[in-house]
Amino acid sequence: MHTPSMAGYAFAVAAYVIWGLFPIYWKWLVHVDALEILAHRVFWTVPFTTVVLVMIKRWRTVYPTVRDRKQLRLLIFSTCLISINWGVYIWAVNHDRVVQASLGYFLTPLLSVALGVIFFHERLRQWQWIAVLLALAGVVNQLVFSQTPSWVSLSVGLSFAGYGALRKLVSCDSATGLLVETALLAPLAAAWMWWLDASGNAAFMHSGWTTDLLLIFGGVMTGTPLLLYVAGAKRLPLATMGLVFYLTPTLQFLLGVFVYDEPVGTAQTITFGLIWTGLAVHVLEGRLHARRATAPEVA
Repeated sequence: MHTPSMAGYAFAVAAYVIWGLFPIYWKWLVHVDALEILAHRVFWTVPFTTVVLVMIKRWRTVYPTVRDRKQLRLLIFSTCLISINWGVYIWAVNHDRVVQASLGYFLTPLLSVALGVIFFHERLRQWQWIAVLLALAGVVNQLVFSQTPSWVSLSVGLSFAGYGALRKLVSCDSATGLLVETALLAPLAAAWMWWLDASGNAAFMHSGWTTDLLLIFGGVMTGTPLLLYVAGAKRLPLATMGLVFYLTPTLQFLLGVFVYDEPVGTAQTITFGLIWTGLAVHVLEGRLHARRATAPEVA
C-alpha cells in the first residue's frame, strides 16, 4: 500500500481544481460542435506533451513504452476510456448539463475506491469506510430522488474511474503515457478535422482568431491537469485519490448552479451535504491517523 505524500496531494489537488473550473473554458466554445472540440483536444495535446517530454528529458521513454505489448494494450484501453470521458463531458457542458456531469464525477471516487480495494488490495480503516458510506448515501440519494438522472452521469463516472485504474497499472511516467494515448487518437482527430473543413462545417479557421486560439490551447488545458492527476495517482492510494477528487465535482456543481443557472432541487442539496460530510470525516481521520503514526512511543 502507498504511503501518502505531500507531493501526491499537491499534484492531485492542482489537477482537481483545474478540472473543476473546466466548464468556464468549454463554455467559451459553445458555438463549436462537441466532436470538433474533442478532435482539437486530442490533436493539440500531442505537441504539448512532446514539448513537456523534451523539457524534462524523458522523450527516450516513448519508444520502449510502445514496444512493450502489455503497456501498449493498457494504453489502448485507457485511450478509449479517456476519449469517451472527454467527449461526453464537452457535450454535457455545451448542452447545459454541468450539474449532471458533476454528478458523474461525484460517482467516480466511489468507483475508484471499489477498484482500489478489489484490484490493488488497498485496505480502508473504520472511519474511511464511514466516509465512503456517507458519500455513497449522497450519490444513491441523487440517483433515486433526482428527477433528472441521465446517461451523462454514468458515462462520465465509469469512464474516468476505469481510466484512473488502468493508468495505475502502466509503468511509464504520466507525460509519456499521455503522449502515446493522444498519438493513438491523433490520426482519427486529424481526419475528422480535415473532413469538417472540406465539407464547410469546421469552426477552426472560420470563426475568428479567438476560437482558433481556444481550440489550440485546449491541448495545454487538457494535458496539464491530466499529467498532474496521473502523477498524483502514482503517489497516493486510489482510495485517497477517490475521496479528495470531490473537489472537482463540487466546483463544477457550484458553477452549474450559481454561474450557469442550471436547476437544482432538494435531492441535489442533500447529496451535496452528505458528500462533503464524508469528505470532512476522511480528512480529519487521515490527520489523526498520521499523528498517531508519528507520535513517539511511551516506554
